[in-house]
Amino acid sequence: MTTAADHYDRLLAEHYTWMLGGDIEAVATAQAELLRGLGLVARPEDGAAAVDLGCGPGPQCLALARLGFTPVTAVDTSAVLLDELMEHARRSGTAETVRPVQEDIRGALPRHFAPGSAAAVVCMGDTLPHLPARADVRKLITEVAEALRPGGSFVATYRDLTRELHGTERFLPVRSTDDRILTCFLEYVDEERVLVHDLLHVRQDGAWHLRTSSYPKLRLSSRWLTDECRAAGLVVRHDDSGPRGLRVLHAVKP
Repeated sequence: MTTAADHYDRLLAEHYTWMLGGDIEAVATAQAELLRGLGLVARPEDGAAAVDLGCGPGPQCLALARLGFTPVTAVDTSAVLLDELMEHARRSGTAETVRPVQEDIRGALPRHFAPGSAAAVVCMGDTLPHLPARADVRKLITEVAEALRPGGSFVATYRDLTRELHGTERFLPVRSTDDRILTCFLEYVDEERVLVHDLLHVRQDGAWHLRTSSYPKLRLSSRWLTDECRAAGLVVRHDDSGPRGLRVLHAVKP
């Protein structure tokens, strides 16, 4: 079965910014407003280090830099997306702040951060369900709690897939423009996973071409994630629905 990393390398990475609407600066502004609303603001002179796990093309990194966090470590498996992130950072004047790291988000925190050294860790854009198993999510949350300094924040956005869809409601339109159409189809495998099928139509030389790929996604409930955060010693301050059908979780290390 294709992994999430392979799926993005094979199909989605080159189209990811388009999927987000095509304007990373606008997405970064919206993410900055979301994070600011949760209380994530730092003074650059304080050296408040932040980490973006599964950064993609970087709207969260740009948002964290705007909010005064420095340095901002950007972790992703996709070289294509990290290159795009750094291009956006150069254009916005934050290239000196952003540090790209190409690797799996699992184990990245203990490899790059001493315990109690990070002011903020974010894992946004539905990244958590991309991990292979719930045990990986549990371990990641433990690593987040260890990496955060007292008062540090963990913010995750994710799609709750625990309610099973049926029939044609399993077809989800993602975005369509004159030259591209992306549709997602969900196949429920068991109580823990759903198989995501992405169907991408691209118009080239006057003809439409279909590319497809599939990967498994975890079905993570709000209650399970908040319980795991509390078990790791974090205090959950916010857990509610957010933009684009994603849930927003904010937890703090006491």
